[in-house]
Amino acid sequence: MAIFAYIVGDEASGEGLVIDPAANVDGLISEAQKKGLTIKYIVNTHGHVDHISGNQDMKKKTGAQIIIHEADADMLISTPSMVLRMFGAKPSPPADIIVKEGDTISVGQVTLRVIHTPGHTQGGMSLYMDGYVFTGDTLFVGGVGRTDLPGGSWSVMSRSIREKLLTLPDDTVVLPGHNYGPSPTSTIGRERKANTFLR
Repeated sequence: MAIFAYIVGDEASGEGLVIDPAANVDGLISEAQKKGLTIKYIVNTHGHVDHISGNQDMKKKTGAQIIIHEADADMLISTPSMVLRMFGAKPSPPADIIVKEGDTISVGQVTLRVIHTPGHTQGGMSLYMDGYVFTGDTLFVGGVGRTDLPGGSWSVMSRSIREKLLTLPDDTVVLPGHNYGPSPTSTIGRERKANTFLR
């Protein structure tokens, strides 16, 4: 499903985290090790199965703690078995840490700020650090997340994007949850001007 997983780390301390480990857990761990990073946290931008399906293996292999927004925490442990089978996914362990708007997640000297961006799910969140924002399934390159699943709402999604993401600096790099656009990344300024869903 063209899902992006991201590794964020502080090479000085050797601490790292992985955002939305959907698959290829061994590959993600290998990439982190190449940079001298030990995965400390697994951060899920929301609780849909396609973004959490690697949680179990990643936690077993690294001992990392799972972090998710408080409004999506129950989703981690309530994915229907039929959905797990459909995606060939393993059930996620429960969250170790739940976060809310304004909380921070740090590895070494690198800090991500939690921006609650509901609309795709009730507990969808984006993660901001100076110059970058990980948008999960809220904002894509040239698109937005779907709102027709349980907990979704276009009016809520639109408000999240306009009030919390488009207010970030124009040169902020957008790192989406899926590779659905014409390029893997964008900027807030470019999306404000060119994303037809936001007009």
